[in-house]
Amino acid sequence: MEPYDAFDAIDPFTAATRAFDCLKGALAGPESAALSHHELEDLVKLQGRELLRLLFQGHLDLREKREREQIRQTEDRAVRGADGQIRPHREVGHSRLLACVFGTVAVTRCAWRGKGQTSVHPADAELSLPAHLHSHGLRRLAVLEAVRGSYDQAKEAIDRSCGKVLGKRQAEQLVVAAAADIDAFYQHKIPLPSTAATALVLQVDGKGVVMRPEALRPATLKAHQRNRRALRTRLAPGEKPHRKRMATLACVFDTDPAPRRLHDVIAPPEGRGTLRSPRPGPKADHKWLTASLIHPPEHVIAAAFDQAQARDRDHLRNWVVLVDGARHQLELIQTEAGRRQLEVHVLLDFVHVAEYVWGAAHCFHKVGTPEVEAWVAGHLTTILHGQAARAAAEITAQADQTGLRATRREGADACVRYLTGHLDHLRYDTALSAGWPIATGPIEGACRHLIGDRLDITGSRWGLTGAEAVLKLRALIDNGDFDAYWRYHLAREHERLYPTPDQHNYELTA
Repeated sequence: MEPYDAFDAIDPFTAATRAFDCLKGALAGPESAALSHHELEDLVKLQGRELLRLLFQGHLDLREKREREQIRQTEDRAVRGADGQIRPHREVGHSRLLACVFGTVAVTRCAWRGKGQTSVHPADAELSLPAHLHSHGLRRLAVLEAVRGSYDQAKEAIDRSCGKVLGKRQAEQLVVAAAADIDAFYQHKIPLPSTAATALVLQVDGKGVVMRPEALRPATLKAHQRNRRALRTRLAPGEKPHRKRMATLACVFDTDPAPRRLHDVIAPPEGRGTLRSPRPGPKADHKWLTASLIHPPEHVIAAAFDQAQARDRDHLRNWVVLVDGARHQLELIQTEAGRRQLEVHVLLDFVHVAEYVWGAAHCFHKVGTPEVEAWVAGHLTTILHGQAARAAAEITAQADQTGLRATRREGADACVRYLTGHLDHLRYDTALSAGWPIATGPIEGACRHLIGDRLDITGSRWGLTGAEAVLKLRALIDNGDFDAYWRYHLAREHERLYPTPDQHNYELTA
């Protein structure tokens, strides 16, 4: 006669049923009649979360019960591990904790063992349990909260929603682990196709992030250690603290051509007429962002070219690259385009050009006067005509005729050097007639959003892996790919934790 197992006689959902009856009694009792609606909300939220935890725990206990019944019915069963070796011995009652969005539960299951071999838990693979304490649902919540605000704010939000199930340091570790598969995800993801008439735009920029000393690049760290400040309480004029590491950002997007006139961009000195309204500029569609603190700029630029090439494998579209004029970025872009044998149209951001022209204007006219505005509008119109060399010559001639001394003409000389040094990248007449963008608004906005709103918050100093993970995850979310990536990441995580002999015979798709 088979011995009686008291565990089988217990309903796994008994505790959840009692918790439900308790909550129902509290809401139906006379005491609840005096509660305001927000006090009722707090009551239902607190006891309701415990009810959900007990329901989750009851389901896990039910699965343990069914596993025991299956073992009892198949006495000769043996389990083969990922190493191909058979585990002939089984032990019931092996338990581990799992922190989830409802609280902490216990997962009890059977272990299959062999002499000198690691234990195998088939129920872990069926549940796709994580390697450590925190569930995938809690990890997802931690990632979404941590990339939006500080880790302290993320912990407070999770404590309010889930109870005290996660520490600040654990949240940082979960964020780093969550970003592990982003590069692989985008290698498999197929972008949406576009017509040959749609222009393909690439933009590149950089922004510094305040880092801890050990996370700085070697040259910056050396300058930081060598820096002996002239003043103890603040930096001297022109002195830098050497505390930042430069992040490189790139974006790729499609845009339908939107041809414009010169005066759609710059109003003439006498003002626009009322007969015609300015034509709208091109709009960014299917924008894709990437960024990195760890990898050098050439790696990020290559990734942007990879994304662009995935959208236009046969090179049938016009490729337009917009930068702010940094020489090293221009060289890297031209090198990458040459390596791929691509013809790209490189343009400087018109807003940067305008800033140089405004700086030159203040050498000749007082700030805030109508004359300075008219002077700027005239020279910018000349530049938009594709005649930047003429504008530079006129500014130089005016500075000579006015007899400006060295200190007074610094802005004019800087503008002339900028224009004459980038004449090949100032063909705005071609860009406007073709309907291409001429400003780097998307990448400038990305710098503010991805870095300024999170990595550059007051008082933050970053380690390298944590900053890289937050930067990549914020770009992923901004691309609208987080849900698809999370499914891909969980599939990859399951493959890593529970490998099978034939798992490499297929490819995971994004």
